[in-house]
Amino acid sequence: MGNGGDGGVDSNTADACTSLQCQQVDCASKGLPPTTITGTVYAPNGTLPLYGVNVYVPFSDPGELSNELKCDRCTDEVPGGAITLKTTDEAGAFTLPDVPATTNVPVVIQVGKWRRQLVIPAVAACQETKLDIVDTTLPKSVTDASPLTALDATTHAPKVDLPRIAISTGAADALECLMLKLGIAPSEITNDVGAGHVHLYTNNHAPGGQGAKQFEAGWPGGDGATFGDAETMWNDLPHLSAYDIVMFSCEGGQFPLTKPQSSLEAVQQYADMGGRVFMTHWHNIWIGGEDGAQASHGIPTWETVATFNYAAPQDLEHAVASVDLTQNAKGASFSTWLTNVGASTTPGQVPIDGARYTCSTNDPANGGTAFLDVDPTLPINSNHQSVQDLQFTTPVGATADQACGKVVFSDMHVASGSSSKATVPYPGPGAGAGCAQTDLSPQEKALAFIFFDISSCVGSIQ
Repeated sequence: MGNGGDGGVDSNTADACTSLQCQQVDCASKGLPPTTITGTVYAPNGTLPLYGVNVYVPFSDPGELSNELKCDRCTDEVPGGAITLKTTDEAGAFTLPDVPATTNVPVVIQVGKWRRQLVIPAVAACQETKLDIVDTTLPKSVTDASPLTALDATTHAPKVDLPRIAISTGAADALECLMLKLGIAPSEITNDVGAGHVHLYTNNHAPGGQGAKQFEAGWPGGDGATFGDAETMWNDLPHLSAYDIVMFSCEGGQFPLTKPQSSLEAVQQYADMGGRVFMTHWHNIWIGGEDGAQASHGIPTWETVATFNYAAPQDLEHAVASVDLTQNAKGASFSTWLTNVGASTTPGQVPIDGARYTCSTNDPANGGTAFLDVDPTLPINSNHQSVQDLQFTTPVGATADQACGKVVFSDMHVASGSSSKATVPYPGPGAGAGCAQTDLSPQEKALAFIFFDISSCVGSIQ
């Protein structure tokens, strides 16, 4: 969601002094510190601080978030406008300046469709009001009410929102496990006919590459329920458009028959309309085209953002990825954040498992931006080179003011220590099968940064 400014009154409403706006106090003229609200925003798990989240006091009720797929640019005004606004820094922290000094002050915490609305009972003039973690953590479910979370006047439901996410499972990765580690409630993880915000799908025609295909008995989001059909999901634009984010876990191969040209074109149209796409390793078919048949089975514009070598040796499992500081506008902040959350012991470097090398280079001239690279000059990388995490905005080739969606390709496998198998119901016992019940690994933290970044508005938050 756009920021509509940073710490000031929006020009469109500056001449209309609302009752709340009129409660802003000129503390400097009194020789006093400013009236501020401070805190740190966390992922739903309550332990991972997040960069680039909007925190603001709205002019008016932000209203309901639209379920329609549409562009969300950082130059757009935030819902309800902003009397004062800040985005969180590399420690997840914010200091909201010039806050109205009064009672029942509304505060919105939002990145993309993740949103929590608060009501601060009292803000004292020319003082700091510090918010507790429980109130500044993104919601894990639609019933996740913290002490200060605003309630709907009619239903009394907490005013929280989550994006709608579709995840296809794969036998070579387990993106669905990352959702649990990020703190999303089990009740929100369902199949495509369930009421949750995260829907799991499986590719029934990927022999040997199919991931988990059903929930375990007693799962809150669907007791033993089977997952939806991934082919139906990604081959149909209206189906895709029901989601804010779609995620494709590596299946160990491209399985091109399950991803016909019509599917590639549907996903392209989805992204062009404002959708967000996150895919790993052998889902490179969506960007680089079918191995050996790119001319007839691929998206020509997407093929320009990076160079793929499907025959490259995949023989170095453990590597060190380096943050791209030259091409990525968020590179420096990404690097600092990785150090702050303990993912980097050497600044700008992340140890990774499950490294892969099909994405040789990105092309900045055509919009391909690297988050993480495998640098061949580092001895540990044994002369291997690749782009481990690639991002580009859509439509490819559009000017910055016309960019609408985002696509991320991760050549590394995301879910460190977790697995996804058709024979093991989700989430699995976690002891060598299914989702590992461990803390986020360094690479999972790196991918968490990119996951929430893909949720955010298109453009720069700076």
